Amino acid sequence: MEQLIKMGAYDAKTHFPELLRSVRNGKKFIITLRGVPVAELVPVGSLTRLDATRAAQEMEDFMKNHPPLQNVDIKALIEEGRS
Repeated sequence: MEQLIKMGAYDAKTHFPELLRSVRNGKKFIITLRGVPVAELVPVGSLTRLDATRAAQEMEDFMKNHPPLQNVDIKALIEEGRS
């Protein structure tokens, strides 16, 4: 996974044009305010990929922690929900 570069809000403001060039070239930043992360600056479109990656990881974690149900009649459950 790519490393996010942390940068304070003042430095981000001061070096904003350079920051944008870096983002355009694929770098990602976390902007902090008094050391507390407040924003991520990432290339356009990367959030969609990031969201998909996170969702896939969450689903994988869920499946590891919740094994498949045994002896369950899915069709009966669906029919029960329709009535």
